[in-house]
Amino acid sequence: MVFQIWAIITLILKTMRKSKNISQPKRLVYSFVIEGKCELWYLQLLKQHENLNINFEPKLPKKKTLIEQFNLIKTLVPESEKVFWVIDFDAIMKETREAKRGEKTPLQKLKELCLRCKSNKKIIMIINNPCLEYWFLLHFERTSTSYDSYEQLKKPLQKHLRDYEKTEKYYKKSPLNIYQQLKPNLSIARTNAESLGEFSLDHVQAGIAEMYKIFKFLDL
Repeated sequence: MVFQIWAIITLILKTMRKSKNISQPKRLVYSFVIEGKCELWYLQLLKQHENLNINFEPKLPKKKTLIEQFNLIKTLVPESEKVFWVIDFDAIMKETREAKRGEKTPLQKLKELCLRCKSNKKIIMIINNPCLEYWFLLHFERTSTSYDSYEQLKKPLQKHLRDYEKTEKYYKKSPLNIYQQLKPNLSIARTNAESLGEFSLDHVQAGIAEMYKIFKFLDL
């Protein structure tokens, strides 16, 4: 499976570790492996507006398969409190439909990797079906409608974000960037997203936005 872009994001939070004789800071590191520019811009803005101490280390190789991403995650686990793996499911389904007969499909690979991730409590998979924009839509609507792709989702989303487009210029525009536009409805989005439950390999067509797990974990 091929992705055009991925990135590592390291989130560092400082807490105090107390002992009888000394208190010293303990660094808690949270790493993110993401596959798209939109996720990168959105998380950059989250850092900016929530005043989080996040160190972004984007890596932009030509190609990355699911297996290669998972191997990267394994290297991050020892140095991280948690590793978040953010996946847009529409890309997996598209490449599954295009897979050659007899080859293991991206969906089959994902099923195997889901089991391996569940066996490691440090890894948190975050699957958005079809894509990150479903999380955005849930800021405005309580819906369980399923969409096959961003193109199907675009029209209902633009009822609320009229000029929305997948560009850095739009995400970071002034006077209100995408995070500022969405933040007033963040609690609504969390409630709506949690009501949909978690991604299930038995119901791969269901609309899902698991981005709420990040905000829940960070207590935002």
